[in-house]
Formats: sequence, C-alpha cells, structure tokens
Amino acid sequence: MILMILLGSFSWAQRDLSSFPNYDLVPKAVRLKAQPGKFNITNQLRITAPTQWKAAADLLASSWHLPATSVILKNTSKVNKHQPAIQFIQVSAARLSKIILDSIGVAHQNDLNLHIAEAYSLKVSDKTIQIQAVDKAGALHGLFTLLQLEKLQWQSNQLPAVSIQDYPRFAYRGLMLDVSRNFFPPAYIKKLLDLMALYKLNNFHWHLTDGGGWRLEIKKYPLLTSKAAFRPEGTQTAWSKAGRKYSKEGEPGSYGGYYTQQQVRDIVAYASARGINIIPEIEFPGHAEELLHAYPFLSATGSAHGVHELNVCSEATYTFMENLLTEVMQLFPSTYIHIGGDEASKKSWKDCQDCKVLMKKENIKTLAGLQSYGIRRLEQFLASHGRKLLGWDEITQGGLAPGAAVMVWRNPHTAIEVARQGHYAIEAPSKYLYLDHYQSDPMSEPEAIGGYIPLSKVYHFNPLPKDSLTERQKPFMLGVQANLFTEWVPTEKHADYMLFPRALALAEIGWTPHKSQHYQDFLKRIQGQYLLLQRAFVHYHRPDPTVLHDEYIDKQKRQMMVTLSSEYNRPAIYYSTDGSDPLTHGILYTAPFPIKGHALVKAAVLDSTVRNIKIDSFTVDYHRAIGKTVYYNSPYAKSYPGAGNSTLTDGITGTLTYSDDRWQGFLGKQMDVTVDMNLPTDLHSLDIRFMQLTGPGVYMPIQVAVFLSNDNKNFQPAGIIKTTTPTTQTRLRFENYHFNLQGNKARYIRVVAPVFRGFLFTDEIKIY
Repeated sequence: MILMILLGSFSWAQRDLSSFPNYDLVPKAVRLKAQPGKFNITNQLRITAPTQWKAAADLLASSWHLPATSVILKNTSKVNKHQPAIQFIQVSAARLSKIILDSIGVAHQNDLNLHIAEAYSLKVSDKTIQIQAVDKAGALHGLFTLLQLEKLQWQSNQLPAVSIQDYPRFAYRGLMLDVSRNFFPPAYIKKLLDLMALYKLNNFHWHLTDGGGWRLEIKKYPLLTSKAAFRPEGTQTAWSKAGRKYSKEGEPGSYGGYYTQQQVRDIVAYASARGINIIPEIEFPGHAEELLHAYPFLSATGSAHGVHELNVCSEATYTFMENLLTEVMQLFPSTYIHIGGDEASKKSWKDCQDCKVLMKKENIKTLAGLQSYGIRRLEQFLASHGRKLLGWDEITQGGLAPGAAVMVWRNPHTAIEVARQGHYAIEAPSKYLYLDHYQSDPMSEPEAIGGYIPLSKVYHFNPLPKDSLTERQKPFMLGVQANLFTEWVPTEKHADYMLFPRALALAEIGWTPHKSQHYQDFLKRIQGQYLLLQRAFVHYHRPDPTVLHDEYIDKQKRQMMVTLSSEYNRPAIYYSTDGSDPLTHGILYTAPFPIKGHALVKAAVLDSTVRNIKIDSFTVDYHRAIGKTVYYNSPYAKSYPGAGNSTLTDGITGTLTYSDDRWQGFLGKQMDVTVDMNLPTDLHSLDIRFMQLTGPGVYMPIQVAVFLSNDNKNFQPAGIIKTTTPTTQTRLRFENYHFNLQGNKARYIRVVAPVFRGFLFTDEIKIY
C-alpha cells in the first residue's frame, strides 16, 4: 500500500514540476487570467521604456540576464510589431484604474485608489509583453512579476500568455534583519534585497545596533566601530556566556564587522533600484550596551558596567544622538528612522541627580515619563529635518510623540488602538512574525530562541481583522513586517533557513486581498517556488513531514474533534486512534474525526520526497473537568493569560510555544489552583504537563502536588511528583505529571507547583 502511494505521488510530482504553463505566483495577484499561447525569449528581444524608467528597463535587461539586445528609451506606442518586445508604458492614474476595475469590479475602487502608485497591469502575448503603471513602483512590481513568472517555468526561455491586474493590500510590507548580534556581509544583504523585490516586500528594516555590536561607520564617533564592532567570541550565544566583552578592531581572533558609509550608500542605491526602502534602526535609549562601552559618559552612572540604557536626562546624550542621526540621515533617504525604544530597564535613571532635576523641571512623575521625554526630543529633531520617528510599541508608554509611528511587536491589538487614535502603525507581532522562532518540531530543528511559528501560522495572521477600523482609520494601518533577530542565527545559510519559505507567507498577507488568501492554495503554489529558491541558491527550510494537529470541542456530543495537516501539498496522512502503527493499520485522513474520552493518536505523512517516514503521536482527551470552574489561589501572569480563567479546563492542549494562548504562565512563588468538579466525584487520575525552555526563562516546577477536599477548606494530600527534567536542559522539553487517584472521591482538586525560577507554563488539567 505504501509503495503504491509513494509511486503515485512521485509520478504526480514529476508531471507537476515540469508542466507548462506555471502561473503559481507568490504573492497571489488580485486578478490573473491565463491566455492561450506563449512568448519566446530570444536574442532579438527589445525592451522599451520611458526615459524616467530607464533604471527599471536596465535592471530587467542586465541584472536578470535576459538575452535582450537593446533597451530603447522612447514612447512605447511605436514599436516594430514583428520584433518581440517588452514594453514599459506609463499611463495616468485614471487610465490604470479603469483597466484594473474593468477586470475586478468597481467595488475595489477605494483600495485601488489608495495604492495606485504600486498598481500595475501585465499582459503577455505571443509577440509582446506590456507592463502598464502610473509610477516607478508599479512598473517594478510588474517587472518582478514577469521575472518570477519566467523563473517558475521549467523552460526559462518561454513565458505563458497571461493577463494580470494587481495592487497591494498594504503600503508597507517589511522584513527586518538583525546584523548586530551576528554580522552579515554586504553581499548577503543584496541577495536578500533581490529576494524581497521578487516577492514585493518593499521595506528592509536594518537592525544595525544592539549589544552584540555596532555595525555602522559614524565619522564623528569612530570609537563606535573601533571599540564596539568586534568581540572575542563568534556567535552571540558564546559571547553572552563568556561575559559579553568587546575587542578592538584589528585584534587577531576578533569576530564582527561594520558597514562603511560607502558600502551603505551602495546598498541603499541597490535597494532603491529594486523599489525597496531601507529603514535604519539606531537603538535609543535601551539596548545601548555596545555604545556605552565606546562612550561610557553617556550612561546615567558614568560607567558602562551593568548599564544598558543611555542617560535621557543629560544634554550630552542629545548632542551625541543628534550628531549621530545627522550622519544616519545623510546615508538613508528613508522618511522613517527607527530608534528602537524597547526594553529599556530605566533602573540607572532612578538615582541619577540629572534625572531628579529634569523630572522636577518638566513635571515628570515616572521613569516611563522620562523615556517618553527622550522619545519626544528625538521625534522633534527628526521632524525638523523632514523625517519621522518609528519605534517599537514601548514608545507609547508615557504618551506617544505626535508625529511618531509605532511598530507593534507585543500585542497585535495595540496596532489597532494606535491606528484608531490617528497614529500610523505597523504590525510585527512576535507571536506570528518573529522568524527566529522554531518552524517545526524543535527536536529536529537547529537550536532557536524558542516559540513555534510554522508556515501556516505566519500565513493565517491577519493584520487588519474585519471591521476593526473604519474606512477613515484604515490608512493609519501601514502594513506588516516579519523580524529575524539573530542570537541563534550565526550564518547566512541559517538565516536563509529561518527566512524562507516563511517570508513568502509574509509577502502574501501583505499584498493579496484577505478574501483571496487560502492556505491550501498557497501550499500548492509554493511547490513551484521551491524551484525558484533553488535556482537563487537559497538554503530554505524544506517541507517538514511532521503531522500537525488541532482540536476543538463538540460539547453537545461530549467529544473532541481532531484535524490533521502538514506542510506538504495534498499530503496522504494515515492515522490510528488506538496507538497502533498508522502505516499498517491506519486510516487515510480526509476530514476531522471525533474522539470520546481518551485516545493516543498516531499519524504519518506518506510522500515521495520523504526519505524517512516519521510517526507522530499525541493524546486527545475529553476529560471530566472540561468546562469546570478553576479558582486561582495565586494569580496567573498578566502577560501570559492564555484563554483566561477557562484555560486549564477548556479541553485544548498547547502547541510547541507558550505564546499560543493555550499555555498559561505563572510568575512568582508557585502555581496554586483549585478545580471545582461541582459535586463530589469518584476520581481515577489527574494529568498535568509543563514545558521547559531556558533561553527565555521558562522552567519546570520543582515538583507538583495534588490535594483533595469536599469543602474547599480542608485538603488532604493525594500525591507529590518531583520534576525529572534538569535545569541544564536548554532545548524545549515537556514533562507530564500523572497522578493515580483511584479510590478517591472529592469535589475540589487543588494543584500546587512551586516555581523554580522564571516562568512556569501549563496548558490543561486533565481529570478522570
């Protein structure tokens, strides 16, 4: 049976890969209509364009190695009809709007008008390719759609005839790369920019400064690079363990680097030619460890020892930052300059005499107010130079500076609130769009900071839920961005692996209308994109054969409904619900199936490209505590509430990350909860599990104890289980604590788990 399935899927895969034509673009176009015929790329090909779009035409002709004999700068209405040609045609906004709306309907007019500068129409016929646009941005999008279409074909000298009308959902579609914690050379930055352009990502957020190293040459302050751009250890993780010391430029054995101003100008021009804006990030006031190492007088204590934030109460700090930002603005034409603004401890300001004087003078009541003061000072300085301040969502603390824009990394709803208040916002939530998190089973992945964000989770993030903003407020939601912090990503190859194909999901949620986003269709289309990524020498994360599962409750029938899925396109998943081998006794998964009571589910993906078939297993429980009230004798952490008071008895187990709203966090001395079964109940067992991931400070409890009562006052011990997972275990680990309660009867069941250190996370108390 397995052999027949694999042979069948292999023959399908071969036909699919070499088929012509392939229209599986990412992001999905607003409208694509296949046409009969094909366009042959020959050495007789000419590219014609208006003078102002010469750079785009040159890019098409040379950078992507099409065999074009010439680029003719002239009005494209007069072209030799017998010679194959690619024509860039500039049209009025009214004309392009009519072309697109005639194809998709006038109901989309408001969205189109908002993004007309990036809109385009692409038509490929036997003899001619036409790209019509209003602005250079639209012309470039048409160009990269054409190039992607060409690269998707098995025979790259042929293009299928097609008619495409297209424009973006959001104006801002960003990708952030952290080069401070681990350094990436200019050649890799350019490779990333090429890929961004191909997938219509138009803002590159360059995280240039942080504790790991200062990465930008500043002429006025040369110590930033000579003293703070290098370190003795290579990777960020090794450097952190060794005491976070720096070394001087030129010392043998030093790791690091920085970008010269000439290199930056070259990269900025390279990006601009591809329609990409580069936003530099210069951290203020926190994450300034490396800056203070070079210039310790900018600390509130006068020393870099133990201090990570600049002194916002000193005029010397603002003189320094204004000089620094002046050079930054000379290098980067971006309207927005990112100043960080996140995770400043503020502790060094508490006993600073300058801060006490400033707080009294400015009537500032809190340390958060001091940070807001500093952010406003920089916002005013940038505004005086025609620029705008962009920062992480902590800049909203103490009041948002009037002209500032907010990049939201914590609660996605914050971006909605910011937009409602008339400020610009960008969604970049860690829960969905931090690409340094695991994307598959952590035990089979390179070590990462934690979390679990598979391709499907990125794709299903909706930056702008229906009816969350009015038509007047919608323009304030600029768009969406994914971030790759690199503590655990030391190489270019590893960066590729973490970015792709998840960056393709990002591209689609930022460009394609939400109603046209369908994950199964996306999975189908990215099969061809793997060919494209291979041809671009991208070391992407290959589809993982892990079987993903989800559960939801059918309370009426008192059962759990289970869904199975995979990163593979149209996978054959076989499963069993009695713990037997799914490869020999399994059922082909076709639809969600019910589980009553307890079941051990085993499942496996059968596909021609899976070399070693992997059997995944998980338990499903419709237990007796589902829906029962939980009393919190010690509160859960406000930052990780899960689903609130119902989390521990809602029947839903957590995934591989504590940030999925299924795990509930506890911070303090202990977790202490009581489950009310409503009536004295004959008990058989209790199961509860915890996770450990020491990187972000998540540990197992010291032990777990269970107590029973009928009056919620007098409790009798029913068992204690000590943790077996050592604190030295850094990789993600789960431990289940099983209590045999056979022969006991109680209404109230109390669970106490002392916290070892940091956070404690659990997802469900299963009682039978």
